[in-house]
Amino acid sequence: MSARSYLLGMVAPALAVAATIPSQPTFYKDVLPVMQNRCQECHRQGEAAPMSLLTYKEVRPWAKAIREAVITRKMPPWPADPHFGKFSNDRSLTREEIDTLVAWADDGAREGEASEAPKPAQFVDGWGIHKPDAVFEMPNAFAVPASGTIDYQYIVIPSGFTEDRWVQEVEARPGNRRLVHHIIAFIRPPGSKWMKDAQPGIPFVPVKEENREKRKHKRDDDNSGPPELLVGFAPGLPPGILRPGQAKLVKAGSDFVFQMHYTANGKPGVDRSRIGLVFAKEPPLERVYTVAASNDKFEIPAGDANYEVESDVTLQEPAKLVDMMPHMHLRGKDFVYTAFYPTGESEVLLRVPKYDFSWQLFYYLTDQKALPAGTRLHCVAHFDNSPNNPANPDATKIVRWGDQSWEEMMIGWFDVAMAPGKDPIDLFKEKKPNKSGD
Repeated sequence: MSARSYLLGMVAPALAVAATIPSQPTFYKDVLPVMQNRCQECHRQGEAAPMSLLTYKEVRPWAKAIREAVITRKMPPWPADPHFGKFSNDRSLTREEIDTLVAWADDGAREGEASEAPKPAQFVDGWGIHKPDAVFEMPNAFAVPASGTIDYQYIVIPSGFTEDRWVQEVEARPGNRRLVHHIIAFIRPPGSKWMKDAQPGIPFVPVKEENREKRKHKRDDDNSGPPELLVGFAPGLPPGILRPGQAKLVKAGSDFVFQMHYTANGKPGVDRSRIGLVFAKEPPLERVYTVAASNDKFEIPAGDANYEVESDVTLQEPAKLVDMMPHMHLRGKDFVYTAFYPTGESEVLLRVPKYDFSWQLFYYLTDQKALPAGTRLHCVAHFDNSPNNPANPDATKIVRWGDQSWEEMMIGWFDVAMAPGKDPIDLFKEKKPNKSGD
């Protein structure tokens, strides 16, 4: 290839993009479509973002800040490495969208003609999902003190379901975003002994069992199986919206158990959180089940800037990988999911090189991945417990697993899909050899 041909090959794509950027972009014609597609999900009244970006009047004061945020790719938040995996909920702006927003801010942030605006985006008031078919709310408000450490509160809410229900969309909504750090709504199946001492509707703090072997023994005694994660709320976490034909199962007679993590902020307040469910309109083709590849046996040395922790889960039967969500706390640095296949091959599925505790995301695969029996999903996380980590609560302390944000966790959440009648426990229960040794 000649030098001239090479230069033309490099310049042509840039010229093509430049040709699509309007010379005098306006809000209604050029910027509002980007706001609707990329920003308004969070930037509207009652949602997680600190300001609304629905109208020109609301967006105009933020023009320069928007310019800076999109150039640095701080917004919309999407910390996944683009070299590994393709995700259907990728929030990243295209080059054309970035250039349009930058050109608009640089050109005086013109309003333009309202007649050129697209139709307003439609949202269900108070929800990021479609209108819920059922809503389950804490029956009483919980009083959060102005200061102090607040133990996780568990609230049991009976479903009242007299038949199995399949859930295709689900969302957890905090009643008080200033005080709720996270919500995890579990499904407690009928007959489960988990949280057996908790009374429906009354906040409950279980007695902590320090001995890991005793904890394991108690779990093993409960042969009804572990509770299943239905949905969570955490900073930046979107609602759970599954594809048509896929759904989560809530068996008849199940309870929902809210795990509530409150953080005092200097002022007393109250919270009454809820979850909303949209049921599948038809019997699903696949059941989706949430799995945790976790490790709670680490000790991060004081001052260590790159401490490594690993976890893994091996599938005993084939399944389909739907999504992944890494979880750490304030010392979390990076996180990688790798699949090790029974053929001996391996594949990086997701890499988050700069983990941000403020943006905990599920990454939904564009093409859900078939995982054969024997596949090992391996997670590697690094933690920065050094003084150079500005989010580090205390670099002088050894850090272990714990509920509070100044402690740490290492969980590689992921969802798998399987036949609707399949027991998810069979995916992880090791096969015992028969008497012949096969």
